[in-house]
Amino acid sequence: MTTPTYRSLGRSSLQVSPITLGGNVFGWTADEKTSFSLLDAWLDAGFNFIDTADVYSRWVPGHSGGESETVIGKWLKQSGKRDRVVIATKVGLDMGGTNKGLAPAYIQRAVEDSLRRLQTDRIDLYQSHTDDAETPIADTLQAYAKLIEQGKVRFIGASNFSAARLSEAIAISERDGLPRYQSLQPLYNLYDRKVFEDELEAVCLKHGIGVINFYALAAGFLTGKYRSAADIEGRARAYRLKDYANERGFRIVAELEKVAQRLNAKPAEVAIAWQIARPAITAPIASATSLEQMKDLVAAAHLKLDAEAIESLNRASA
Repeated sequence: MTTPTYRSLGRSSLQVSPITLGGNVFGWTADEKTSFSLLDAWLDAGFNFIDTADVYSRWVPGHSGGESETVIGKWLKQSGKRDRVVIATKVGLDMGGTNKGLAPAYIQRAVEDSLRRLQTDRIDLYQSHTDDAETPIADTLQAYAKLIEQGKVRFIGASNFSAARLSEAIAISERDGLPRYQSLQPLYNLYDRKVFEDELEAVCLKHGIGVINFYALAAGFLTGKYRSAADIEGRARAYRLKDYANERGFRIVAELEKVAQRLNAKPAEVAIAWQIARPAITAPIASATSLEQMKDLVAAAHLKLDAEAIESLNRASA
């Protein structure tokens, strides 16, 4: 299979594959050995973009956060492939105690922790994991400017920001000559369309902000393996999947199956290909816990949807 065409991330010099590998599963539903094989397979297939966060996977009983970064760091050290990947991680979500938010002193501490776990001297894309209303945006951007100056961070991104706050941050960057957010990580997929398309998409297009949306497969719902609410019971992500198990959700899955059949593809491939075809989207984030699932991600990047497929999916998910 040919190497996928890389895309510029925002107005940065980062060239990234059209899909981002989600690192949330590393050290959680994918053990270390499996994670290493997935990361190797990702690079072998011609992809280079990997997203994680300091907080992954703090939600798991017995975990304290940093598990995903630690696995990636061990792989980077063992494989010697640091220069072949674009590593994105995040700061700001609750790591316990007072360890959260986007205050400069905390960012300074958190970045050192992430660098240590990742066993690298630089983070390619450092993202504000969520907005922090307590800290002035300019203070946060100044903290990032310092890290960029020190060579510890190359570019910055935002995640879970509202359109108003993202616009404000861009305006402050321009006014004060501070680093600008080059990317946004919003919730977006065939089911969760409204907030991004109504509010954020126009801001991203206007300011040339790259979009690396999360939950590209709606926690696995858009893979087509769930046909009824009963199929969801007892799944690791049941609490998320329940949101999608309704008439509209199953209608979208039915349309995905129809398109997939016609194009000789799988529903998951079609769901991601639909996102890649959107003008505002740079590289949807999707996770894999097996090489079989990874094949679907790779295939999705090479799947070109025709106008008929895009139109029918737009209708079913409207």
